[in-house]
Amino acid sequence: MKGKLFLILGSSGSGKGVVLSALREKHPEWIFPLSCTTREKRPYEKDGEVYNFISKEEFKKKIDRGEFLEYAVVHQDNYYGTLKEPILDALGAGKTVVREVDVQGLRSIREIILKDQLVSIFLIVKSWDVLKLRILGRSKMSDEELERRHQSYMIEKEWEKECDFVIESVSGEQETVTSEVEKVISGE
Repeated sequence: MKGKLFLILGSSGSGKGVVLSALREKHPEWIFPLSCTTREKRPYEKDGEVYNFISKEEFKKKIDRGEFLEYAVVHQDNYYGTLKEPILDALGAGKTVVREVDVQGLRSIREIILKDQLVSIFLIVKSWDVLKLRILGRSKMSDEELERRHQSYMIEKEWEKECDFVIESVSGEQETVTSEVEKVISGE
């Protein structure tokens, strides 16, 4: 029995974390592997819950050792990566694996994971103005950082065309968005 990897993609602030958190609670039988990142922890985050927060030096060592299924530099400064071993082990055991991934990693993963074991789901937000409000609502940032996020958004929104499913992430409707993602994963 082969497992399946479901990738949740979308711009920063599109609701990926909210959806994953809800799915984790509803489906403890699914596997939700952690990412590694070099970005600073937000005040409400704990190491080892969603991310393993590591230094750039340690991240680069993992790259050199070939430990990542994919990795990317996001917003021109922070590294994010998906470790290979936990995902390949779970797929080999026939498990459902759900993972948030940056859009840059989708193509890399497609080179490693068989097409029949991979499904990509893109969460899209209607406009930059909506996304900007979400981003600023969760943490303060400089105008320069906000502009980097805007530039990333302009590039990332084009990636919806490469995904198997596109789901609109509407503010205040997280349960509906989560339900739509859940239906895709469950094959409904």
